[in-house]
Amino acid sequence: MSDIDETGAPAARQKDRLLQLGALLFLLGLLSGLVTGLMANPRMGLSAHMQGLTNGTFLLAAGAVWDRVNLGPRTKAAAFWALAFGTSVNWLMTQLAALWGTGKMTPIVGAGHEGADWQEMVVSTGLLALTLAMLAGAGLLLAGLLRRAN
Repeated sequence: MSDIDETGAPAARQKDRLLQLGALLFLLGLLSGLVTGLMANPRMGLSAHMQGLTNGTFLLAAGAVWDRVNLGPRTKAAAFWALAFGTSVNWLMTQLAALWGTGKMTPIVGAGHEGADWQEMVVSTGLLALTLAMLAGAGLLLAGLLRRAN
């Protein structure tokens, strides 16, 4: 494969990492589902369970089409890192929100819950960062797939 990532490694390694991380997130989502009743906010625990499952599945799908993503090496590396970061932090922040019972950034599933100020700050910062990463990563993924089609 002639596609090289920013570190000089084959893009096939990115594909493998997306598939591995997807399987890991899916497993974490399943495990999260086993302990939702033990969380400070069980409803947020259900969200963490679903985030693991959906983000894991998304990364498995992204990994499956990664060789069809037509981007330059640095742009493709940026897409890879944005997707890896965004999906992982999505599960982690919802899991922490469930464990800590935070609710400021999640008023629907966090209603009636409020964590310590530092916990609210950690979750809020993570949720904002992952939102930007996922928008960038998904946009680059789509752009790379559309370039291939044209």
